[in-house]
Amino acid sequence: MTAAFAGALACVGLMRLGELAWSRARFAQALPEPALFPAMATLHLGLVTLPIAEVLVLDREPHLWRGAVAAAVLAIALALRVWTLGTLKRAFNVRVVTPPTIVTTGPYRYIRHPNYLVVILEIASLPMLHDAYFSALLLSLANLAVLTVRIRNEEAMLGQLPVWRDAFSNRARLLPGVW
Repeated sequence: MTAAFAGALACVGLMRLGELAWSRARFAQALPEPALFPAMATLHLGLVTLPIAEVLVLDREPHLWRGAVAAAVLAIALALRVWTLGTLKRAFNVRVVTPPTIVTTGPYRYIRHPNYLVVILEIASLPMLHDAYFSALLLSLANLAVLTVRIRNEEAMLGQLPVWRDAFSNRARLLPGVW
């Protein structure tokens, strides 16, 4: 296993811990998700551990072109994450909370959930940096299950806010013009 791969996984793990710490102050105001939030936390823990296990147990070597494609997708995801978090600023939270303001600028001009798109891209591409394709597939399927419920919960809560409904009723969830 390369040090760069382990470093990339560690960086993502540290980012997730930072996001959790940033959000913690508003946890008391969060929508209760007694099963979903622990499942999400487990998924993200798996993102930084399962690919390492796969690479070590199956003695995987990185594949040059798949790794290059994965790195490009990861770079796009990172740029979108920076844009999203920079746009949200204090409104960002890992839990479903009523935001202090409805943000309609930045990537929110185009889609409702740019941060979830980032997570989808990260989960699909990060394991592929070192050809951990079982991890990429398993984690992506788990993420699909988790995000299906999370997006439904979040939109149900936000949909109660007229300003959110007015701003986002005609915007795609994850891909402009698609869904």
